[in-house]
Amino acid sequence: MSNDVEFNEDKPDKPRNIVKKLLTAFITLLLLAAIAAGGLWYYVTGELKPTTASEQEVRIKIEPGSSPAIIAQKLEQNGIIRNNTIFVWYLKWKGIGSKFQAGEYAMNPGITNDQIIEMLNAGQTVKEEMVRVTIPEGYTVRQIADKLAETGQFSAEQFLKIAESTTGQYIADAYRQIPQDSSITHHLEGYLFPETYEFVKGTTEEQVVERMLQELDKKLATIEGLDKQLDKLGVSFHQMMTIASLVEREVVVDKERALVSGVIYNRIKQKMPLQIDATVQYLFDKPKERLFEKDLQIDSPYNTYKIPGIPPGPIGSPSIESIRAALFPEDTKYLFYVTKKDGSKEHLFAETFEGHKKNIEESKKQANK
Repeated sequence: MSNDVEFNEDKPDKPRNIVKKLLTAFITLLLLAAIAAGGLWYYVTGELKPTTASEQEVRIKIEPGSSPAIIAQKLEQNGIIRNNTIFVWYLKWKGIGSKFQAGEYAMNPGITNDQIIEMLNAGQTVKEEMVRVTIPEGYTVRQIADKLAETGQFSAEQFLKIAESTTGQYIADAYRQIPQDSSITHHLEGYLFPETYEFVKGTTEEQVVERMLQELDKKLATIEGLDKQLDKLGVSFHQMMTIASLVEREVVVDKERALVSGVIYNRIKQKMPLQIDATVQYLFDKPKERLFEKDLQIDSPYNTYKIPGIPPGPIGSPSIESIRAALFPEDTKYLFYVTKKDGSKEHLFAETFEGHKKNIEESKKQANK
C-alpha cells in the first residue's frame, strides 16, 4: 500500500463560498439601499423645493378647524407647493402645523415652505377691504340710503326698497316689534340704529339692514327694565320709538331730552296736538328752510298739527339717549316749549299758553340782540 496522499483539486471549499456569496449579497443590498435612499432623498428634496416663481398672486382661504393635510391639499391645488403628502411629512418632521391660523392668505408661487409655514403660523391673512360709513342720529331711511350710496358700494334705490318691505326675514328682536301698518311710510324707519359702521366690500343692502337692526338690539340690551317701563308708561315699544324719534329731532342739548319727552307725554295725555314741525318736514324729500301755513295743513297721519297724538311711526333714527328719554320722561307740568334764539339751542318751557306766548316774545328779543 502506498503512503502517498491523493488530493482532489476540483472539490470546492463550501463554507468559504457561502460566506463570499453572503458578503456579496449584503454589499449589493447596501448599494441598492444607498441608491434607493439617495433616490428618495433626491425626490423628497425636489418635492420640497419652491414651485416655479410667479408674480400672479393666489388667494387661499383656510377655514377654521382645517387640518394640516387639508391645508396642504389647498396649497398644492393652488400651485404653492409641489406635493401635499411630503409637505405634511415635513411639518411632522419639524413638529409644527398645529398653530396654523384660519383666514384668507395671499401667496405667490415660488415662496419657500418655511415662508409658507411662517405666514400660516403668524396668521398673515389678507386684510379685507372695508367700507366705513357714519349714520348721524336723527337720519331718516331716505337719508341713510343716500349716505350709503355715497360710498359707491350700495344702491340707494335697493336700500329704500328693502326699508319699505314688510316681509323681511331678520333675526333682530326689535324688528318683530314693528306693526304691519300701511300708513307707515318706511317700514324700518327709526329702527336702523345711527352709528359708525364698517362693512366688508361686497356686503349686500340686506346685510347692512340686519347689522343696523342688531346694533339697535345691542343698545337696547343696556337698558334695564325696558318692558316694565313700557307697561308703566302705557305705550308699546313702537310708540316709544316714535316718541324717541321726535325727541331726537327736537332736542340738541342732552340735558333737555327727558324734559322735552315729558312735555310730549303731557300733551298726549291731554289729547293736544303735538305741533312738532319735524313731523311736517318728514313729509318732504328734503327739509324746507321754513314751513308755511299751507304746509301745516297737509293731510297726513304724520302731520301733528292736524292729528292728535303721535305719528304712525318714527320720523328718523333716534340715539340711545333719546330712547332713554322716551322711556324715562321727566316728571313735569310743562306743556309748551320754544327754541331760544341766543344760539344756545336750548328751549324755554311753559305750563300755560300765556306763558308760552311770553317765551316766544322773549326768544324774539334774544334774536334781536
